[in-house]
Amino acid sequence: MSGRVAERGENWILLRIPGTSYRLRLVVEVDLEAAVGDKVTGTLHAAARRIDVISAGGRYVEPVSGRPRRLQGRVVGGHVAGGLLFVNTGVPFVCGLTDARQAVSDFEIGQLVSFDVEAGTVFKPSR
Repeated sequence: MSGRVAERGENWILLRIPGTSYRLRLVVEVDLEAAVGDKVTGTLHAAARRIDVISAGGRYVEPVSGRPRRLQGRVVGGHVAGGLLFVNTGVPFVCGLTDARQAVSDFEIGQLVSFDVEAGTVFKPSR
């Protein structure tokens, strides 16, 4: 996914997502050579708390501005061995499962899921 840097700090950026109102505050763990206004491409990595399968609703990130706290969207894939679930919330996320009672194999592509995420969603730039 790509976006534009709206603000930046020593180890974080505020990423503006085109076509949405989202301005997501994300941790950056590597040196990011991008100034305010620059376009960046990469992946968003979040630590998912208990994930619930739901029957109705839309795709979203809460809040619209700030650090992501709650995600809802469709499962689009996963990596069983890595414990990673790929979720499209309108913005694609790679979600690590933190609840030991859940496994990636518990979820099917196309399911609508909703969950809270821990602080510290990471932006990993593409190379």
